[in-house]
Amino acid sequence: MENKKLKRKAWFRFLKCIMRLFIGKTKFTYLGDEIIENGIILSNHEGTKAPLAMELYSNIPLRFWGAYEMNSGLIKLYKYQTRIYYHEKKHWNLHLARLFCLIASPLTYLFYKGLNLIATYRDTRFRKTLKESLVSLEKGYNLVIFPEVSDKGYLKELEGFHNGFILLLEQCQKRNMNIPIYVTYFKKDVKEYIIDKPIYLNELIELNLTRDEIAKKLCDRCNELGRM
Repeated sequence: MENKKLKRKAWFRFLKCIMRLFIGKTKFTYLGDEIIENGIILSNHEGTKAPLAMELYSNIPLRFWGAYEMNSGLIKLYKYQTRIYYHEKKHWNLHLARLFCLIASPLTYLFYKGLNLIATYRDTRFRKTLKESLVSLEKGYNLVIFPEVSDKGYLKELEGFHNGFILLLEQCQKRNMNIPIYVTYFKKDVKEYIIDKPIYLNELIELNLTRDEIAKKLCDRCNELGRM
């Protein structure tokens, strides 16, 4: 298989080499088949820790879903990071978040630009997300999605999964794409990613569950991995 991971631009590959000097290596533990391509990876978020670990130390072709604010220019990213990410989710003092993001946001923007994020939306523009995601799957990329409900911040025991990603699963089903779905959990304290054995889309559909029931089933499994 052609390693699409190497298609990251040269400047971004260099940036990641620098980042690895400061961010320790992550161990990947597979409970089943290793991830190759054309899969959907569902993960807890753990702030920036999980996305960084996946991008810096996995050896698979990836594209990430990310809130459109992170993919819409430096000013929108700054506003999103200060109020939503650092203040509401990580519970920082708002003024401290604003000062910190004067430095953090330009660096974050550079990193997200290199990631080539697939922007997600909370309105009808989500159709663009689905279209770009399907094209990426057809090209052999794995999609990394962080669907956890994080209204109270990033918790070790997840409170639930948003079910928006299930719309993508439904589109895959319509196209007869029996893709593997990997539930994963990143343990930041020990820098370990646990990857569950894949459940294939057709198996999931045969359970005849509602969207909310599917989201709960996969979130419950994510929490089980976190307790291992």
